Amino acid sequence: MTNYIATDVLDAARDFFERRGTEGCEGTALIAGVPGKPATRLIIPDQIAVPAPYASVTISLEGELQLAAALSDSERYIARIHSHPGPAFHSETDDENPVLTHEGALSIVAPWFGLGLRRGLRVCAVYEHRGGTWTSRPAGPERDKVLAVV
Repeated sequence: MTNYIATDVLDAARDFFERRGTEGCEGTALIAGVPGKPATRLIIPDQIAVPAPYASVTISLEGELQLAAALSDSERYIARIHSHPGPAFHSETDDENPVLTHEGALSIVAPWFGLGLRRGLRVCAVYEHRGGTWTSRPAGPERDKVLAVV
């Protein structure tokens, strides 16, 4: 099943990540929507960021509560999107702290503190959660089967 994300959601994510990047910090957010329709909401929870050169970000307890209360009855989280200070990849920390673990969940990593999103998802790393593990979905026809922007 293809998950669709509205363009303005990625624009909002890029804006947030770039603002965090000016402080040398990563950022994280979740993308939500009604199943079968394009995802239209970016939820940015309260988070704790450690600036570069040891850049990292975690969702605070307050942020976890915000995420738990953010969805309407018809919505679900389809993806976590977060930035890295350099190239996009799923780090060991990302694997250990996935935020989303349901079958088919997506993890999107935006490179260069979100600046990579200026070129769209093709420069981002995208991973799909299947069978209890994260599988890379490189840009191209196979990724297009699980994620597209509208």
